[in-house]
Parts: sequence; structure tokens; C-alpha cells
Amino acid sequence: MIMIMSFNLCSQLKRYGGREQALRAGAYLFHQGDVVRQLYYVIDGEVQLVRHQACGSAIVLQCATPGAIVAEASLFSERYHCDAIAQGQARVGCVAKEVFIRLFRNDAEFAMAWAAYLARGIQTARLRGEILALKTVSERLDAWLDWHGELPPRGEWKQVAMQIAVSPEALYREIAKRRKG
Repeated sequence: MIMIMSFNLCSQLKRYGGREQALRAGAYLFHQGDVVRQLYYVIDGEVQLVRHQACGSAIVLQCATPGAIVAEASLFSERYHCDAIAQGQARVGCVAKEVFIRLFRNDAEFAMAWAAYLARGIQTARLRGEILALKTVSERLDAWLDWHGELPPRGEWKQVAMQIAVSPEALYREIAKRRKG
């Protein structure tokens, strides 16, 4: 139900002057510190919000897939607080921030769809917080698997490590341990 609402939300945004943009793998949609002028939504592929830590590590704050709004909380900020990076080929749509705000203020049905979308985002954030609160790599991986069902292909394991905030090497060791046992 929520995914259907988010697709309707994106369809509505497209009708209000949105444009599309193709991104190649690894391309930045925006950088931390950029001024927020657009609201982006994913049409195809995946865009991740990544915050780089002072120690050099990175943590994934959002994995936006088709129907998802990218960095929805930034809509009410002046500047982005993280980077948005395409994971593989991706296509996004966007609508001007002021157009979105006008639509939100003037269309009750749109405002309700937006509220439902944000509620789902809060549920996801709480689940990610629970995973990050777990102490061991094994516990974090188990919780991630409970949520996602199975590991992605081997070339994408580094992304899983970022999502559960462990080093890729620690994740690889845990996976190897499970395959032996």
C-alpha cells in the first residue's frame, strides 16, 4: 500500500514540471553542502545517501529505489547534509522545491500521501537504528537478512557492510564463517 502511494506521489510530482535525469554508476546527484533547490525521486535504479565520516569511513543513510524520494528531510533544509550517489545506472526525476511546497500547501490529498510516505520512512529509519544498535557483525547481518531476505550478489556486499556500519572485511569474514558452518 505505501509503495503504491509513493508511486502516485512521484507521478503527481512529474506532472508539476518535473524533469528526468540519467545517472551513471557512481555519479553524484548532489554533494554535501549543495543548496537544496530540487526534490528528487528515483524512477529506475538506486541512489544512496552517504555520509562520509572524519575517520574516512562512510555510512549509508538511505537506499532510495524506484518510487522513493531522495533525501526527503532535506526539503526543509537550506543545504544537503550528505552525498547522493547512484548505485549502478539510475534515472531520477525532480521538481523544484518551491513547486513542491506550493503543492503541499494547496492539495490536501497530496499532503496526506506525503505524510504516509514520511511515516513509512520513519519506520525504516527506526529499523535501521535497531540494526546499528546491535553489537556484533553477526547480529547486524542477521537483522539485515531478516529485513531483506537474502544477500545480494557478491559484488554488492560492500554496500551491505556500509548499510550495517561494519568494515567490508568484517562482513566478508562473517559470511565466510557461515558458509563453512
